[in-house]
Amino acid sequence: MSYYRVYKKRDLYLNKLIAFQDTEPVKVVTGIRRCGKSSLLKLMIQHLMETGVAKEQIVEMNFESHEFKDMTAESLYRHVQGLSKPGKRMYLFFDEIQRVPAWEEAVNSFRVDLDCDIYITGSNAYLLSSEYATYLSGRCVEIKMLPLSFREFLYFHGFQLRESTSALGGTKKQAVDQSGERYELREVFDAYLRVGGMPGVADVGLDQERALTLLDGIYSTVVVRDILEREKRRGQRQITDPVLLRKIILFLADSIGSTVSANSIGNTLVNEGLLDGGTRKNAPSVHTVQAYVGALLESYIFYEVKRFDIKGKEYLRTLGKYYIADIGLRNNLLGFRDRDTGHVLENIVYFELLRRGYDVAIGKIDNGEIDFIASNTEGKLYIQVTESMNNEEVRRRELAPLQKVRDNYEKLILSLDPGLQTSFEGIKSRDLIDWLITDR
Repeated sequence: MSYYRVYKKRDLYLNKLIAFQDTEPVKVVTGIRRCGKSSLLKLMIQHLMETGVAKEQIVEMNFESHEFKDMTAESLYRHVQGLSKPGKRMYLFFDEIQRVPAWEEAVNSFRVDLDCDIYITGSNAYLLSSEYATYLSGRCVEIKMLPLSFREFLYFHGFQLRESTSALGGTKKQAVDQSGERYELREVFDAYLRVGGMPGVADVGLDQERALTLLDGIYSTVVVRDILEREKRRGQRQITDPVLLRKIILFLADSIGSTVSANSIGNTLVNEGLLDGGTRKNAPSVHTVQAYVGALLESYIFYEVKRFDIKGKEYLRTLGKYYIADIGLRNNLLGFRDRDTGHVLENIVYFELLRRGYDVAIGKIDNGEIDFIASNTEGKLYIQVTESMNNEEVRRRELAPLQKVRDNYEKLILSLDPGLQTSFEGIKSRDLIDWLITDR
Protein backbone atom coordinates (compact mmCIF):
# COMPACT_ATOMS: atom_id res chain seq x y z
CA MET A 1 0.00 0.00 0.00
CA SER A 2 1.30 3.44 -0.90
CA TYR A 3 2.05 5.77 1.94
CA TYR A 4 0.65 8.53 -0.28
CA ARG A 5 -2.91 7.32 -0.17
CA VAL A 6 -4.94 10.37 0.88
CA TYR A 7 -5.84 10.16 4.57
CA LYS A 8 -8.18 12.75 5.97
CA LYS A 9 -6.29 14.95 8.41
CA ARG A 10 -6.83 14.77 12.16
CA ASP A 11 -4.72 17.82 12.96
CA LEU A 12 -5.64 17.91 16.65
CA TYR A 13 -3.82 14.60 17.15
CA LEU A 14 -1.23 14.79 14.36
CA ASN A 15 0.11 18.08 15.72
CA LYS A 16 0.58 16.44 19.12
CA LEU A 17 2.60 13.61 17.57
CA ILE A 18 4.70 16.08 15.58
CA ALA A 19 5.34 18.10 18.73
CA PHE A 20 6.90 14.99 20.35
CA GLN A 21 8.77 13.80 17.23
CA ASP A 22 12.39 12.84 17.94
CA THR A 23 11.95 13.17 21.68
CA GLU A 24 12.77 10.31 24.05
CA PRO A 25 9.25 9.33 25.24
CA VAL A 26 7.43 6.52 23.47
CA LYS A 27 4.35 8.04 21.83
CA VAL A 28 1.30 5.99 22.87
CA VAL A 29 -1.97 6.62 20.98
CA THR A 30 -4.98 5.17 22.82
CA GLY A 31 -8.71 5.13 22.14
CA ILE A 32 -11.67 2.96 21.22
CA ARG A 33 -11.17 0.59 18.30
CA ARG A 34 -11.72 2.17 14.86
CA CYS A 35 -11.55 5.77 16.07
CA GLY A 36 -8.67 6.52 13.67
CA LYS A 37 -5.47 5.46 15.45
CA SER A 38 -4.06 3.47 12.49
CA SER A 39 -4.76 6.33 10.10
CA LEU A 40 -3.03 8.71 12.50
CA LEU A 41 0.13 6.59 12.32
CA LYS A 42 -0.11 6.69 8.50
CA LEU A 43 -0.44 10.47 8.64
CA MET A 44 2.65 10.67 10.84
CA ILE A 45 4.56 8.45 8.41
CA GLN A 46 3.51 10.74 5.54
CA HIS A 47 4.72 13.74 7.54
CA LEU A 48 8.11 12.09 8.13
CA MET A 49 8.57 11.22 4.46
CA GLU A 50 7.49 14.69 3.36
CA THR A 51 10.11 16.18 5.68
CA GLY A 52 13.01 14.10 4.40
CA VAL A 53 12.96 10.80 6.31
CA ALA A 54 13.77 7.91 3.97
CA LYS A 55 11.32 5.03 3.62
CA GLU A 56 14.02 2.55 4.72
CA GLN A 57 14.19 4.32 8.09
CA ILE A 58 10.52 3.53 8.81
CA VAL A 59 9.35 0.21 10.25
CA GLU A 60 5.56 -0.20 10.32
CA MET A 61 3.79 -3.21 11.81
CA ASN A 62 0.07 -3.76 12.39
CA PHE A 63 -0.46 -6.65 14.81
CA GLU A 64 -4.03 -7.14 13.64
CA SER A 65 -2.46 -8.51 10.45
CA HIS A 66 -2.16 -12.28 10.04
CA GLU A 67 1.47 -11.71 9.03
CA PHE A 68 2.39 -10.99 12.67
CA LYS A 69 -0.18 -13.28 14.29
CA ASP A 70 2.23 -15.48 16.27
CA MET A 71 4.88 -12.88 17.00
CA THR A 72 6.50 -12.85 20.43
CA ALA A 73 8.55 -10.12 22.09
CA GLU A 74 11.69 -12.03 21.10
CA SER A 75 10.73 -12.44 17.42
CA LEU A 76 9.56 -8.81 17.29
CA TYR A 77 12.95 -7.68 18.59
CA ARG A 78 14.84 -9.78 16.02
CA HIS A 79 12.55 -8.65 13.17
CA VAL A 80 13.11 -4.94 13.89
CA GLN A 81 16.84 -5.41 14.45
CA GLY A 82 17.03 -7.06 11.03
CA LEU A 83 15.38 -4.03 9.38
CA SER A 84 17.46 -1.39 11.18
CA LYS A 85 19.96 0.60 9.13
CA PRO A 86 23.31 1.16 10.90
CA GLY A 87 24.08 4.82 11.48
CA LYS A 88 20.52 5.93 10.69
CA ARG A 89 17.73 6.93 13.03
CA MET A 90 14.82 4.51 12.81
CA TYR A 91 11.13 5.35 13.20
CA LEU A 92 9.12 2.44 14.62
CA PHE A 93 5.32 2.26 14.29
CA PHE A 94 3.51 -0.54 16.12
CA ASP A 95 -0.27 -0.72 15.69
CA GLU A 96 -2.36 -2.63 18.30
CA ILE A 97 0.85 -3.84 19.95
CA GLN A 98 -0.95 -5.19 23.01
CA ARG A 99 -1.60 -8.36 20.99
CA VAL A 100 2.10 -9.33 21.40
CA PRO A 101 2.79 -11.03 24.76
CA ALA A 102 5.39 -9.11 26.81
CA TRP A 103 5.61 -6.50 24.04
CA GLU A 104 6.86 -3.92 26.55
CA GLU A 105 10.13 -5.81 26.96
CA ALA A 106 10.82 -5.47 23.22
CA VAL A 107 9.88 -1.79 23.15
CA ASN A 108 12.11 -1.05 26.12
CA SER A 109 14.99 -2.89 24.41
CA PHE A 110 14.53 -0.79 21.25
CA ARG A 111 14.84 2.32 23.36
CA VAL A 112 18.11 1.09 24.84
CA ASP A 113 19.70 -0.62 21.82
CA LEU A 114 18.63 1.48 18.82
CA ASP A 115 18.70 5.12 17.74
CA CYS A 116 14.95 5.26 17.27
CA ASP A 117 11.68 7.14 17.70
CA ILE A 118 8.78 4.89 18.75
CA TYR A 119 5.02 5.24 18.13
CA ILE A 120 2.49 2.67 19.33
CA THR A 121 -1.29 2.34 19.45
CA GLY A 122 -3.63 0.28 21.57
CA SER A 123 -7.38 -0.16 21.95
CA ASN A 124 -7.25 -0.98 25.62
CA ALA A 125 -6.14 0.95 28.69
CA TYR A 126 -4.46 -2.25 29.89
CA LEU A 127 -1.70 -1.06 27.55
CA LEU A 128 -0.82 1.59 30.11
CA SER A 129 -1.28 -0.58 33.17
CA SER A 130 1.18 -0.91 36.02
CA GLU A 131 3.12 -3.68 34.25
CA TYR A 132 3.83 -1.33 31.38
CA ALA A 133 4.66 1.54 33.71
CA THR A 134 7.32 -0.62 35.36
CA TYR A 135 9.24 -0.75 32.10
CA LEU A 136 8.62 2.74 30.75
CA SER A 137 7.78 4.83 33.79
CA GLY A 138 8.15 8.49 32.87
CA ARG A 139 9.29 7.57 29.37
CA CYS A 140 6.00 7.59 27.50
CA VAL A 141 3.47 10.22 26.50
CA GLU A 142 -0.17 9.28 25.94
CA ILE A 143 -2.24 10.85 23.16
CA LYS A 144 -5.89 10.05 23.80
CA MET A 145 -7.82 9.77 20.55
CA LEU A 146 -11.60 10.13 20.29
CA PRO A 147 -14.13 9.66 17.50
CA LEU A 148 -14.85 12.66 15.28
CA SER A 149 -15.90 15.98 16.76
CA PHE A 150 -18.77 17.74 14.97
CA ARG A 151 -16.24 19.94 13.14
CA GLU A 152 -14.35 16.84 12.01
CA PHE A 153 -17.64 15.15 11.07
CA LEU A 154 -18.41 18.04 8.70
CA TYR A 155 -14.96 17.73 7.11
CA PHE A 156 -15.00 13.92 6.84
CA HIS A 157 -18.43 13.94 5.20
CA GLY A 158 -17.46 16.57 2.65
CA PHE A 159 -19.22 19.62 4.10
CA GLN A 160 -17.77 23.12 4.22
CA LEU A 161 -19.01 25.93 6.42
CA ARG A 162 -20.35 29.02 4.66
CA GLU A 163 -21.74 32.21 6.13
CA SER A 164 -24.88 33.78 4.70
CA THR A 165 -27.03 36.77 5.61
CA SER A 166 -30.06 36.03 7.73
CA ALA A 167 -33.47 37.65 7.29
CA LEU A 168 -32.75 40.04 10.18
CA GLY A 169 -29.49 41.26 8.65
CA GLY A 170 -27.14 39.15 10.78
CA THR A 171 -25.06 36.23 9.59
CA LYS A 172 -25.70 32.53 9.93
CA LYS A 173 -23.56 29.52 9.08
CA GLN A 174 -24.65 26.78 6.71
CA ALA A 175 -23.09 23.53 5.57
CA VAL A 176 -22.40 23.15 1.85
CA ASP A 177 -21.78 19.69 0.39
CA GLN A 178 -19.49 18.82 -2.52
CA SER A 179 -22.23 19.39 -5.10
CA GLY A 180 -22.94 22.87 -3.74
CA GLU A 181 -26.16 21.91 -1.94
CA ARG A 182 -26.74 24.02 1.19
CA TYR A 183 -27.99 22.57 4.47
CA GLU A 184 -28.91 24.13 7.77
CA LEU A 185 -26.34 23.20 10.41
CA ARG A 186 -29.07 21.77 12.61
CA GLU A 187 -29.94 19.29 9.85
CA VAL A 188 -26.34 18.05 9.61
CA PHE A 189 -26.03 18.03 13.42
CA ASP A 190 -29.10 15.78 13.60
CA ALA A 191 -27.27 13.37 11.26
CA TYR A 192 -24.27 13.48 13.62
CA LEU A 193 -26.58 12.62 16.53
CA ARG A 194 -27.84 9.62 14.59
CA VAL A 195 -24.76 8.03 13.00
CA GLY A 196 -22.11 9.38 15.39
CA GLY A 197 -18.46 10.17 14.79
CA MET A 198 -16.71 6.93 13.89
CA PRO A 199 -14.47 7.85 10.93
CA GLY A 200 -15.44 4.69 9.02
CA VAL A 201 -19.03 5.91 8.73
CA ALA A 202 -17.79 8.57 6.29
CA ASP A 203 -16.81 5.73 3.92
CA VAL A 204 -20.41 4.48 3.74
CA GLY A 205 -21.99 7.96 3.78
CA LEU A 206 -24.97 9.04 5.83
CA ASP A 207 -27.06 6.03 4.83
CA GLN A 208 -28.49 5.01 8.19
CA GLU A 209 -28.71 1.27 7.52
CA ARG A 210 -25.13 0.94 6.25
CA ALA A 211 -23.83 3.12 9.09
CA LEU A 212 -25.51 0.90 11.68
CA THR A 213 -24.10 -2.24 10.07
CA LEU A 214 -20.60 -0.78 10.33
CA LEU A 215 -21.20 0.31 13.94
CA ASP A 216 -22.48 -3.14 14.87
CA GLY A 217 -19.21 -4.61 13.60
CA ILE A 218 -17.19 -2.13 15.67
CA TYR A 219 -19.23 -2.91 18.78
CA SER A 220 -18.78 -6.67 18.33
CA THR A 221 -15.04 -6.27 17.83
CA VAL A 222 -14.67 -4.12 20.94
CA VAL A 223 -16.58 -6.63 23.05
CA VAL A 224 -14.98 -9.78 21.68
CA ARG A 225 -11.37 -8.72 21.03
CA ASP A 226 -10.82 -5.98 23.55
CA ILE A 227 -12.74 -7.43 26.47
CA LEU A 228 -13.44 -11.16 26.24
CA GLU A 229 -10.26 -12.21 24.39
CA ARG A 230 -8.08 -9.85 26.38
CA GLU A 231 -9.28 -11.43 29.63
CA LYS A 232 -8.16 -14.82 28.30
CA ARG A 233 -4.75 -13.46 27.35
CA ARG A 234 -4.34 -11.99 30.80
CA GLY A 235 -5.18 -15.38 32.28
CA GLN A 236 -8.04 -13.87 34.24
CA ARG A 237 -11.56 -15.17 34.57
CA GLN A 238 -13.50 -12.17 35.80
CA ILE A 239 -15.25 -11.28 32.53
CA THR A 240 -16.65 -14.65 31.46
CA ASP A 241 -20.35 -14.05 30.80
CA PRO A 242 -21.02 -12.36 27.42
CA VAL A 243 -24.74 -12.09 28.24
CA LEU A 244 -24.11 -10.20 31.49
CA LEU A 245 -21.56 -8.02 29.70
CA ARG A 246 -24.12 -7.04 27.06
CA LYS A 247 -26.77 -6.32 29.71
CA ILE A 248 -24.39 -3.97 31.53
CA ILE A 249 -23.44 -2.27 28.26
CA LEU A 250 -27.13 -1.72 27.47
CA PHE A 251 -27.76 -0.41 30.97
CA LEU A 252 -24.89 2.10 30.80
CA ALA A 253 -25.80 3.15 27.25
CA ASP A 254 -29.36 3.78 28.41
CA SER A 255 -28.16 5.69 31.49
CA ILE A 256 -25.68 8.18 29.97
CA GLY A 257 -25.75 11.38 31.99
CA SER A 258 -27.50 9.74 34.97
CA THR A 259 -25.81 9.00 38.28
CA VAL A 260 -25.32 5.26 38.76
CA SER A 261 -23.46 2.86 41.04
CA ALA A 262 -22.39 -0.76 40.74
CA ASN A 263 -25.09 -1.62 43.27
CA SER A 264 -27.83 0.15 41.30
CA ILE A 265 -26.75 -1.61 38.09
CA GLY A 266 -27.06 -5.07 39.66
CA ASN A 267 -30.39 -4.26 41.32
CA THR A 268 -31.87 -2.78 38.15
CA LEU A 269 -30.87 -5.80 36.07
CA VAL A 270 -32.77 -7.99 38.53
CA ASN A 271 -35.77 -5.71 39.06
CA GLU A 272 -36.38 -5.31 35.34
CA GLY A 273 -36.00 -9.02 34.68
CA LEU A 274 -32.91 -8.49 32.53
CA LEU A 275 -31.11 -11.41 34.13
CA ASP A 276 -32.19 -15.02 33.80
CA GLY A 277 -33.77 -16.10 37.05
CA GLY A 278 -34.62 -12.51 37.93
CA THR A 279 -34.24 -12.94 41.66
CA ARG A 280 -32.15 -11.08 44.20
CA LYS A 281 -30.23 -14.31 44.75
CA ASN A 282 -29.10 -14.25 41.10
CA ALA A 283 -27.98 -10.62 41.17
CA PRO A 284 -24.31 -10.19 40.29
CA SER A 285 -22.17 -9.05 43.18
CA VAL A 286 -21.02 -5.44 43.34
CA HIS A 287 -17.49 -6.73 42.80
CA THR A 288 -18.56 -8.54 39.60
CA VAL A 289 -20.37 -5.48 38.23
CA GLN A 290 -17.35 -3.31 39.02
CA ALA A 291 -15.08 -5.73 37.13
CA TYR A 292 -17.34 -5.64 34.05
CA VAL A 293 -17.66 -1.85 34.15
CA GLY A 294 -13.88 -1.60 34.59
CA ALA A 295 -13.39 -3.68 31.44
CA LEU A 296 -15.71 -1.35 29.51
CA LEU A 297 -13.74 1.68 30.71
CA GLU A 298 -10.46 -0.01 29.75
CA SER A 299 -11.73 -0.60 26.21
CA TYR A 300 -12.69 3.10 25.93
CA ILE A 301 -16.31 2.35 25.06
CA PHE A 302 -17.45 4.24 28.20
CA TYR A 303 -15.86 7.05 30.19
CA GLU A 304 -16.55 7.69 33.86
CA VAL A 305 -16.94 11.19 35.28
CA LYS A 306 -16.59 11.82 39.01
CA ARG A 307 -18.72 14.23 41.04
CA PHE A 308 -17.10 17.21 42.74
CA ASP A 309 -18.58 18.95 45.78
CA ILE A 310 -18.05 22.63 44.95
CA LYS A 311 -18.54 23.88 48.51
CA GLY A 312 -16.67 21.03 50.18
CA LYS A 313 -13.96 21.18 47.50
CA GLU A 314 -13.58 17.42 47.26
CA TYR A 315 -14.39 14.60 44.88
CA LEU A 316 -17.25 12.35 45.96
CA ARG A 317 -16.71 8.61 45.93
CA THR A 318 -20.24 7.66 44.94
CA LEU A 319 -22.63 8.13 42.06
CA GLY A 320 -20.51 9.15 39.12
CA LYS A 321 -21.83 9.29 35.58
CA TYR A 322 -20.90 7.42 32.43
CA TYR A 323 -20.79 8.65 28.85
CA ILE A 324 -20.43 6.52 25.72
CA ALA A 325 -17.49 7.16 23.36
CA ASP A 326 -19.73 7.43 20.31
CA ILE A 327 -23.41 8.26 20.15
CA GLY A 328 -23.79 6.20 16.96
CA LEU A 329 -22.79 3.09 18.91
CA ARG A 330 -25.49 3.90 21.42
CA ASN A 331 -28.11 4.22 18.68
CA ASN A 332 -26.99 0.89 17.29
CA LEU A 333 -27.55 -0.70 20.70
CA LEU A 334 -30.77 0.99 21.75
CA GLY A 335 -32.35 2.29 18.54
CA PHE A 336 -33.17 5.91 17.81
CA ARG A 337 -35.35 7.85 20.22
CA ASP A 338 -36.03 11.45 21.15
CA ARG A 339 -36.92 11.08 24.81
CA ASP A 340 -33.46 11.70 26.26
CA THR A 341 -32.02 14.32 23.89
CA GLY A 342 -30.72 16.34 26.85
CA HIS A 343 -28.45 13.51 27.98
CA VAL A 344 -27.30 12.88 24.39
CA LEU A 345 -26.29 16.55 24.13
CA GLU A 346 -24.44 16.25 27.45
CA ASN A 347 -22.58 13.27 25.97
CA ILE A 348 -21.52 15.36 22.96
CA VAL A 349 -20.38 18.29 25.14
CA TYR A 350 -18.43 16.05 27.53
CA PHE A 351 -16.23 14.64 24.78
CA GLU A 352 -15.78 18.05 23.17
CA LEU A 353 -14.44 19.32 26.50
CA LEU A 354 -11.97 16.42 26.58
CA ARG A 355 -10.83 17.29 23.04
CA ARG A 356 -10.26 20.86 24.15
CA GLY A 357 -7.90 19.68 26.87
CA TYR A 358 -10.11 20.06 29.95
CA ASP A 359 -10.32 17.84 33.00
CA VAL A 360 -14.03 17.33 33.53
CA ALA A 361 -16.12 16.66 36.65
CA ILE A 362 -19.80 16.91 37.58
CA GLY A 363 -20.51 19.71 40.01
CA LYS A 364 -22.56 19.26 43.17
CA ILE A 365 -23.68 22.38 45.00
CA ASP A 366 -26.14 21.97 47.89
CA ASN A 367 -28.93 19.84 46.39
CA GLY A 368 -28.29 21.11 42.87
CA GLU A 369 -26.05 19.85 40.12
CA ILE A 370 -23.96 21.50 37.43
CA ASP A 371 -23.51 19.30 34.40
CA PHE A 372 -19.78 19.97 34.00
CA ILE A 373 -16.90 21.71 35.72
CA ALA A 374 -14.17 21.93 33.09
CA SER A 375 -10.70 22.77 34.41
CA ASN A 376 -7.37 23.45 32.76
CA THR A 377 -4.21 25.37 33.61
CA GLU A 378 -5.96 28.66 32.84
CA GLY A 379 -8.93 28.18 35.15
CA LYS A 380 -12.44 26.75 35.19
CA LEU A 381 -15.60 26.75 33.13
CA TYR A 382 -19.02 25.84 34.54
CA ILE A 383 -21.42 24.41 31.95
CA GLN A 384 -25.08 23.46 31.88
CA VAL A 385 -26.47 21.63 28.84
CA THR A 386 -30.16 21.66 27.93
CA GLU A 387 -32.27 21.20 24.82
CA SER A 388 -33.96 24.62 24.95
CA MET A 389 -33.87 27.79 27.05
CA ASN A 390 -37.26 29.06 25.88
CA ASN A 391 -39.27 27.54 28.71
CA GLU A 392 -39.32 29.66 31.89
CA GLU A 393 -39.27 26.65 34.22
CA VAL A 394 -36.29 25.13 32.38
CA ARG A 395 -34.45 28.47 32.53
CA ARG A 396 -34.90 28.66 36.30
CA ARG A 397 -33.80 25.05 36.75
CA GLU A 398 -30.63 25.46 34.66
CA LEU A 399 -29.67 28.85 36.09
CA ALA A 400 -30.23 28.05 39.79
CA PRO A 401 -27.10 25.90 40.42
CA LEU A 402 -24.87 28.30 38.48
CA GLN A 403 -26.19 31.27 40.45
CA LYS A 404 -25.02 29.60 43.67
CA VAL A 405 -21.38 29.44 42.51
CA ARG A 406 -19.63 32.46 44.00
CA ASP A 407 -16.35 32.52 42.09
CA ASN A 408 -15.65 34.59 38.96
CA TYR A 409 -15.01 31.81 36.46
CA GLU A 410 -17.09 31.71 33.28
CA LYS A 411 -20.54 30.17 33.52
CA LEU A 412 -22.21 28.95 30.36
CA ILE A 413 -25.48 27.36 29.29
CA LEU A 414 -25.38 25.47 25.97
CA SER A 415 -28.60 24.60 24.17
CA LEU A 416 -30.00 23.96 20.70
CA ASP A 417 -32.49 26.77 21.23
CA PRO A 418 -30.88 29.46 23.40
CA GLY A 419 -33.63 32.06 22.85
CA LEU A 420 -32.91 35.75 22.34
CA GLN A 421 -31.17 36.51 25.63
CA THR A 422 -27.40 35.98 25.48
CA SER A 423 -26.79 36.30 29.22
CA PHE A 424 -28.58 36.09 32.58
CA GLU A 425 -26.83 38.00 35.37
CA GLY A 426 -23.43 37.26 33.84
CA ILE A 427 -24.28 33.64 32.94
CA LYS A 428 -23.86 33.27 29.17
CA SER A 429 -26.33 31.45 26.97
CA ARG A 430 -24.94 30.05 23.72
CA ASP A 431 -26.07 27.98 20.78
CA LEU A 432 -24.55 24.54 21.31
CA ILE A 433 -23.87 23.87 17.60
CA ASP A 434 -22.15 27.24 17.21
CA TRP A 435 -20.00 26.42 20.26
CA LEU A 436 -19.02 23.06 18.75
CA ILE A 437 -17.85 24.55 15.45
CA THR A 438 -16.07 27.54 16.95
CA ASP A 439 -12.29 27.36 16.93
CA ARG A 440 -10.81 26.99 20.38
